[in-house]
Amino acid sequence: MNRVSTRVLPILIFLLFNISNSEDDEVKQSLVRFMDKLAGVTAKTDQSWGWNTTSDPCIHKWKGVSCDTQLQSIKKVVLDGLNLTGVLDIGSVCKASSLLVFSLVKNNVAGLISEEMGNCKRLTHLYLSGNQLSGHFPDSLKELSNFKRFDISNNNFSGKVPDLSRSSRLITFYAQNNQLSGEIPKLDFSNLMQFNVSNNNFSGPLPDVKGRFSAESWSGNPELGGQFISKESPPSAAAAPLSPRKSEDSSRRLLLIYFGYAVLGLIILLVVAFILISKKKLKEAEADVTKKGVNAYTSSTYDVSKITEHKSEYSASYEESRAAMSPLLVLRSPRAQGLRFEDLLRAPAELLGKGKHGSIYKVMLDNGSTNLAVKRVKDWSVTSQAFRRRMQRLHQTRHPNILRSLAFYSSKQEKLLVYEYQPNGSLSKLLHGSRNGQAFDWGTRINVAATVAEALAYMHEELSEDGIAHGNLKSTNILFNNMMDPCVSEYGLMISHRENPSSNSHSNSFSLDPARIRTSFKADIYGFGVILLELITGKPVQGDELELIQWVNSVVREEWTVEVFDKGLLLEGASEERLLILLQIALKCINPNPYERPNMDQVAVMINTLKDEEDKSSSYL
Repeated sequence: MNRVSTRVLPILIFLLFNISNSEDDEVKQSLVRFMDKLAGVTAKTDQSWGWNTTSDPCIHKWKGVSCDTQLQSIKKVVLDGLNLTGVLDIGSVCKASSLLVFSLVKNNVAGLISEEMGNCKRLTHLYLSGNQLSGHFPDSLKELSNFKRFDISNNNFSGKVPDLSRSSRLITFYAQNNQLSGEIPKLDFSNLMQFNVSNNNFSGPLPDVKGRFSAESWSGNPELGGQFISKESPPSAAAAPLSPRKSEDSSRRLLLIYFGYAVLGLIILLVVAFILISKKKLKEAEADVTKKGVNAYTSSTYDVSKITEHKSEYSASYEESRAAMSPLLVLRSPRAQGLRFEDLLRAPAELLGKGKHGSIYKVMLDNGSTNLAVKRVKDWSVTSQAFRRRMQRLHQTRHPNILRSLAFYSSKQEKLLVYEYQPNGSLSKLLHGSRNGQAFDWGTRINVAATVAEALAYMHEELSEDGIAHGNLKSTNILFNNMMDPCVSEYGLMISHRENPSSNSHSNSFSLDPARIRTSFKADIYGFGVILLELITGKPVQGDELELIQWVNSVVREEWTVEVFDKGLLLEGASEERLLILLQIALKCINPNPYERPNMDQVAVMINTLKDEEDKSSSYL
């Protein structure tokens, strides 16, 4: 086997094995300089703040600073609502190259954003709302491609906002109440969840917002126009008054609007009346069941599995009959709006698979025009309130490569999760089964690994305080959408048992014990490591992952490492160097000691470094 490239290996060795004890002196000095300009006397006189060269930001926990517990490097600087009145020195704070989150919300800080902003290359969250910051944004801003949340609202910024099209994972863009001008920057509105540019001086056409935002998001910009605001641009100050014909049309339009409101009000009254009548009938039914006994009620259950040979196993018990009269809890999804538990019971359904945690079905609605995937879990000992809180929290945490539930239902005996059906199958199927003509070469595999790692790193970061890990990460839970992009499904449904096989999965699903939470996040790393082994070896997981892991370890011990790699990858000319590096990352992830595994953010950085090297080498071919 060829030696590992001297260009690639040092970078990955550093990322794999180098753990520093603290931030270096240059970074500390820069941060102290930053705070001196920002807080002045306050930071020097209040010893609880830290922020001095005689202490360490991570070890001594400087005020507002959060660090990576393993690398002891600065991860977040959050200084919200501290009455800071100094000047922002963004260049000094960007000396902390590992910084992900920077927030100065609700202070009174002045100053400009300098070109040194470009040094914050890993920055994902920038919150500057509610200050007195001014001036133009530097061109270096467009080089920062990792932004997820960008909030510069309620300041005095002016000029154009640089192109942010490289920030493809951006989900929040708030720039309202400034003096910004020029065109609205190019954004990926298919992923954007929060958007507001109101009360500025933006001009030109409004981009296609995909119907996801209302006019309030861009009001107060009189020069904005385009087909997505109206069929014509806003009229000029010298526009002619309305003609009598237009006035008549306007009156007729108002009359129709009022008539619509009246009809809507009538519909609402009818809906309320229907609900009240339904509740009354339900109470009468419950009283009747109490008299006759539950067995008399459940004897009339219906079984939808008779619809076709491969239908679901749904049957309506007393609890299900109650649920059928009320809608599912829909999480703001047009595809599931108005969907009821009863609809799922009656619809044709195909069993897709069974596992130890439940079954999953393909449910066909509207004569097959709408396909949903329904995850059914029985005997899950968690309260409906806890289940609802978790589902709503997961819905708030959005990432384009995390498959979110459209709706859910919870009773004492039944838990259902409704997802959009993904037509192109799972990673496991593509690796070990039918590929339907889809290529699954080395470039595709490293891209899948990088995409999934980034998505999981994002979820771990956003949900760390909630203690919500994936809990059941495996290749069958990596699905491919219409564009063949990988999506992680079933995130957060339960705590993993890889670390404690004897525990009861259902009774411990939502435990918030700190030790269990830490172990659960590390179990996700382990699961991802197994997925990497599947990508490298091309071998499936049989039963559990131990057989595959033991085989890989035995081959590596015998120094026949090349025998681990999928022969198809070697035949197509995949780099043995990079295969070896990815194998090293996988072995770090499946370390038997959970606390010696890297965190998902570190894993994502390592794999993206490897992917960048692969992309560069491919471009030379």
